[in-house]
Amino acid sequence: MLNYKKKRKKMGTQGKKLSVYVILSCFIFLFDSCSVYQTFQNISRLKFKLGEVNGFIVDGVSISNKSGLQDFSAMDILKLTAGVANRRLPVSFIVNVNALNPDDGKGGYPGTDATLKSFPWRLMIDDKETIAGNISSAVSVPGTGEAVVIPIKIEMDLFKYFQDKGYQGLLDLALKIGGQNKDPLKIKLAARPTVSSLLGDITYPKEIVLVQTEYK
Repeated sequence: MLNYKKKRKKMGTQGKKLSVYVILSCFIFLFDSCSVYQTFQNISRLKFKLGEVNGFIVDGVSISNKSGLQDFSAMDILKLTAGVANRRLPVSFIVNVNALNPDDGKGGYPGTDATLKSFPWRLMIDDKETIAGNISSAVSVPGTGEAVVIPIKIEMDLFKYFQDKGYQGLLDLALKIGGQNKDPLKIKLAARPTVSSLLGDITYPKEIVLVQTEYK
């Protein structure tokens, strides 16, 4: 009988230890789950918008400081005319994408740095889809509340997509994208970012269309 009481007492002590262990384990699990969930929420709040278009060059001719045909030299006009006559108008420019991490630590949780692992994009000019690409390497977006600028190099043949506009129309379009008096609505970027996190890679559920006027 004495041994039976000792066994029951021992089992009761072990049961209490097990209960404490289970409670602590559940608490740690819930804490970690909340932390991971919060990290997921923070990272998924990354916002993007288009920045400036820089360094626009049309068939070797810079147009960044030009607003109309009167700003081109006779040699420039001759070169561009010959290019269109040969059914080609190569252009190159930089589209800057601003990536903003609003998780700056002011919401009660430590600021979370994010790594933009992939950024497949489609370029739309004058609401027409043209070329597509991706970033060449991962980009770190610190949790500071400040935007990180991601330069995307664009090289394409404008004539291929807008030959129906003719010489003057092509030149006007180029000037509205990269000239002195840019039209911010002439260029958009559709992208579907993938961000690294504690849960693994998180890919946005659908594409976001980036413009210069607001963060998405």
